[in-house]
Formats: sequence, C-alpha cells, structure tokens
Amino acid sequence: MKKYILLLSLLCFGLGSCDKEYLDPSAARQQDVLASSDGLITVCNALQYRYTVGGALSVLYNKVAAGGLTTRELAILNVGNIEEFNVSEGNTSLRTDNGVVRNLWSQTQLVRSNADLVLANAGNAGDLGTRSGIVAYASIFRALALGTQAQFFEQAPLTTGNNVPFVPRQEVLQSAITQLEAAATQLAANPVSADFNSKIVPGIDLANTLQALIARYSLMAGDYDRAIAAAGRVSPTSRSVFNFDENTRNPLFEAAFGNRNVFEPTDANLGLTGALAPEAGDRRIPFYVRLNPTATQNRGLGFYTAASAPIPVYVPNEMLLIRAEAYARKGDLTNAVTELNRVRTSTAATQLNSNNQPIAPPGAGLAPYSGPITQEAILLDIYRNRLIELAFQGMRFEDSRRFGRPGPGAANTERNRNFFPYPRVERENNSATPNDPNI
Repeated sequence: MKKYILLLSLLCFGLGSCDKEYLDPSAARQQDVLASSDGLITVCNALQYRYTVGGALSVLYNKVAAGGLTTRELAILNVGNIEEFNVSEGNTSLRTDNGVVRNLWSQTQLVRSNADLVLANAGNAGDLGTRSGIVAYASIFRALALGTQAQFFEQAPLTTGNNVPFVPRQEVLQSAITQLEAAATQLAANPVSADFNSKIVPGIDLANTLQALIARYSLMAGDYDRAIAAAGRVSPTSRSVFNFDENTRNPLFEAAFGNRNVFEPTDANLGLTGALAPEAGDRRIPFYVRLNPTATQNRGLGFYTAASAPIPVYVPNEMLLIRAEAYARKGDLTNAVTELNRVRTSTAATQLNSNNQPIAPPGAGLAPYSGPITQEAILLDIYRNRLIELAFQGMRFEDSRRFGRPGPGAANTERNRNFFPYPRVERENNSATPNDPNI
C-alpha cells in the first residue's frame, strides 16, 4: 500500500482552511487535485490511509481501544499509558483532553470532511465507471467515519466550516445511509472501470461493502426492514479488507497486540461472565485469544497478529447477526432463530488470504439454539454471539448500549460510559459544541 500514501497536509485538506497568504508554491492545490480522475482516486486512497494507518493515531486503533476498554473487553497492561488507562476507568476520569477521545474525533472528522470534498467534485471524473468507483469509495469512508462518531458521541457535525452545527446521532447515521444508498444505485448503473480498479488500494469489494454498511448503520438507527434487506444483499462469499505491509502497518498489531505494553484481551472469555460467557467448544475463542500465552505474548490474536495482517471491514457473519437481531426486534422470532443458527452451527474453517493470513474467523461449531422462544432470550443469545463474532472490532460499546445492558451506576455494570465527552479542541474552535453528557 506504500505507493498510495498521500501526504494530506500538502493538499490543505481538513477541518480548517489554508492560509491563502502563505501558500507553498510546491504543494498541490486542492482545486487542482480534485479536478481530475487521477487526483480524485489519489484522495480516495488517502481516505483509507488516514482511517487505517498510523498506529495509535488511526481511527481503527482508537475505535478498537475505545470500544474495548470502555466495556472491559480489553484490559490495561501498563497504567503508564495514561490516555488508554483513563478510557478504561471511564466515568469522570475520561476527560475532554483525553488523547483517545481527541484522535477518535479529529481523525473521523478529517475523513468525513475529505470524503465530502471528493463527493462534491466526483463529476470531474469523465468516465462514468471511474466516477461510480470514486463515489462508492468515498461514500464508504464517509460512512465509516460518521458511523464511528455515532457509536461514541451523542451528536456530531455533518459539515465543515466555522462554528458548524451539531445534529443528533440518528441524523448522523441517516446521512451515512442515504449516501451509501445513492452510491450503490450509481454503482449498479455504471460498473466500476478498469482504470479505477488499477489505481485504487486493493481489498475492498465496493458493491458488497456498501450494502454491509447500510445494514450495519440501519440496525444502529433502528430501521430493521432496511437492515434485513441490505444484509441479505451481501454475498456470503464476499470479503472486504484493509491491507497492510511493513511500511503501512496494521495499527492494532503495531500499537497493542504486538507487545505487552498497552492492552490485551481481558481473559480467555473475552471478559464475558454469567449468561454471556462463551459456550464450551466455541471455535471462535482460540481464533481471537491465546488460551495459554507466554509471559511475553499478548493474549490477543484474531486479525492483529502481524504488521502485514489484513483487517476486515466487516466479517460475513455480522450480516447474519444483523438479520437475526432485526427479526427479533420486529417480533419475528422464527426467522430470528433461523439466522442465529446459521452463525451458531457454522463449521467453516478460518478463511485465509493468499499470504495465509486470516480474513474471516472460523464458524462457531455450536449446537442450534435451544433456549426459550422469547424475544428477550433470543436477543440475549444474539448479543452473546455478537460479542464473540465481532471481538476487538470496536462494536461492543454500541452493542452494550443498544441491548440495554447495565451502564454506569447500575449493578453489575458492563460499560463505564454511555457516550464520550466532546474533545476540548472542538469546543475551543466551535461555539456550537453541545454540552458534554454526564457519563
């Protein structure tokens, strides 16, 4: 991926504006870069670079760290890592100047802002197939940025400028879904060109990823019919991954799972106890955690075992669990159990790429669901399977809240915050920043 690296600072992109009196004449100008297909594709590649690469600065790292430490999926190894430690403490220990909060906010805002620039200028790509590829790619990263913000913050802005207004997270999710659907329609009408495919970072299946993200964020937004339909349009054999190498390194391996300095999985049960504890023989557990690590080994495995290990944009069984949950919430318990059992009884082997690296976990290899045929009981088993299937992918914080699990102040609390505070840097630069949530 190294040949696709773009130094965004040269393009004057971001949340602020460039100082027009002191432009570097050797730097690429925004209007020039966005005026051609090649320039637009370059910025598309830069969107993935900003989202994925940079160790503890990347969105991927901070999403996994924030989601896991807040819900005790992950445990701190060294309290000297004060930013991550304070996330693990939560409540009022999570301050507005916390580095994880700041990076999670600022990097997703930058991705969203630059994706919006690409979408606004996509008409400059003359070939329709190249244009549809550009729109699909930018829409995917815009949605990932907005969806991540909706998972951790109550409100967020949808535009870039001075003192821009915030909107509720429901509106943030709807904006992502609307753009994804528009991109999917455009891609269906104009299949992506060979020129686009030859110049974009490989790994993402555009058509299936658009539908997968529509399904994910529709479920979060409570639009169950849309979630069921979109998840059903995702091919079970499709795979979308963020690829890495020794120069553009897997951020979770680089910053955490490749050492014993920051954090690791809480225990061999992923921090789950009681009714949520993994069932005996679940084949996903040894995929995600070392059961008997040495003193120098991080307990975490999964998609974070090497600098070059790919990270999935989504795993296939997420789509089945989306459908199971949506059916259950609609009261269609028969279809909910059918979809749940497709996850529980799968015996598929861990899928590997051409470099023998995992891109999807193994099937659970469990017996079919045999619990009570009630909405509450079925949703509980769906939740337990989400916690295992989507381990260390930054989803547990959102899931805990959506499933109404015990929050801060409750007995047997399973998360230490409900939403994150807005970073101080945003409040200092945007007078429209809302009040912080209490916890």
